[in-house]
Amino acid sequence: MNGATAYLVAAIGCVIAVAGVVVAVLALRSRRKQAAHPAERDPFRVADDDADALRGDPRQLRPGDVVEIRGTSYGVRGTLRFTEGSWGWSEHLLDDARGAKLWLSVEEDPDLELVFWTTLPNPDEQLLPGTTRIEYDGQHYTLDESGEASYTAVGTTGLKPSGTVLYHDYLDGGGVRLSFSAYGGDADWEMSRGELLTRAEVLIYRQAPAGPDGKPTGRAG
Repeated sequence: MNGATAYLVAAIGCVIAVAGVVVAVLALRSRRKQAAHPAERDPFRVADDDADALRGDPRQLRPGDVVEIRGTSYGVRGTLRFTEGSWGWSEHLLDDARGAKLWLSVEEDPDLELVFWTTLPNPDEQLLPGTTRIEYDGQHYTLDESGEASYTAVGTTGLKPSGTVLYHDYLDGGGVRLSFSAYGGDADWEMSRGELLTRAEVLIYRQAPAGPDGKPTGRAG
């Protein structure tokens, strides 16, 4: 190898070495930049996903499943799915060994809201919905919302497979709900009291198989 060739080989080697250093420096800077500016993620959505993975997804409840609420287990006997315009929610009739009529409502508006309902004796003529404020059992409630929704029923609910419902929902100062509903045009008003649940108070045990389309078989608001 003559002097010119040796010089050329050495120069090429230096260029390759410098290029390698440049590539390494750029890669290091890129990693540091990514560490300083991680990809944005919705922290609330991640929290919901984690809770669903650990405790089950209430939005997927259907008849035959088991739901544990505040340490007590209930079987889901039937499900009502409601729609009112673009708004929808679900209500699940729970099997209670004591004979009480209990419901779990599942709604996203936009956050997930779970309410545990206990059916009360039918109201008398002095306690009918429609007014702005009402009093029941020593507690004052203020009208929150009212309307008419369509529903479809799956499983055992005591209602027709489909129909409409009129409703008036009230709130007290502490978050307790009082709801009046009438299924069908000439039905009597039914009254229920609802308690807002935290996500940690509800645990889902999936039991029922999905329908032929892979979706759950089974109130919307």
